Amino acid sequence: MAKARARHILVSTEEACKNLKTQIEGGGDFAAAAKEHSTCPSGKQGGDLGEFGPGQMVKEFDEVVFSGELGKVHGPVKTQFGYHLLEITSRTP
Repeated sequence: MAKARARHILVSTEEACKNLKTQIEGGGDFAAAAKEHSTCPSGKQGGDLGEFGPGQMVKEFDEVVFSGELGKVHGPVKTQFGYHLLEITSRTP
């Protein structure tokens, strides 16, 4: 079964999400941004969600994590929780 590791930043608005993505792509630290801005409890761990398989996260999340490019910041991804920036740190087939 496929497995992935990812980290994310959860914020309430698309605009905030886009601003953070610009900062990170400009050299900002993903983990530091997660600790400062994420409304998810995982923010305390730099947004790290650990390892998980398909179907363990919401559908919109899974679609990005199991098909997106590794090491790239993806988003904004809208879910019922808000807007996410996602970084896929590893994935196994």
